Amino acid sequence: MRSRLGDDIDDFCVKCKRVMNHLVVSLLNDVPAKVRCRTCHGDHDFRHEQAPPPKVDARKAALIQQALAKTAAAAVDGAVDAGAILAATAVEPEAVPVLAGAAGEPPDSAAASVTEIAAPLKPSPPARKNSRAK
Repeated sequence: MRSRLGDDIDDFCVKCKRVMNHLVVSLLNDVPAKVRCRTCHGDHDFRHEQAPPPKVDARKAALIQQALAKTAAAAVDGAVDAGAILAATAVEPEAVPVLAGAAGEPPDSAAASVTEIAAPLKPSPPARKNSRAK
């Protein structure tokens, strides 16, 4: 079918990130070249209803592949249990700050800082009176 200027056409909108209704703005060899979204009024090249490829960071993709490989290796070795997965992703104990002692009381340094915070504040100076008479 031959397109004309002003025709309604479906295309992927880069601003709306969806396939939306568009108007044909320009033609090149009887094929739409530029279109205008009827929702956000943004102009862009005609994309033939194809979304652009996702932008995946190479480092992020490598980390995902590494995690999938660990999970697959654990599944091959035996039944996957939650303890094995948690052990593989556990945080080092040195990285977690100690917030309470053995009896649930704060350590000495934390107790000193709590005492300093709980100390009464200095009173604020009294408000100034307006010298202008009304």
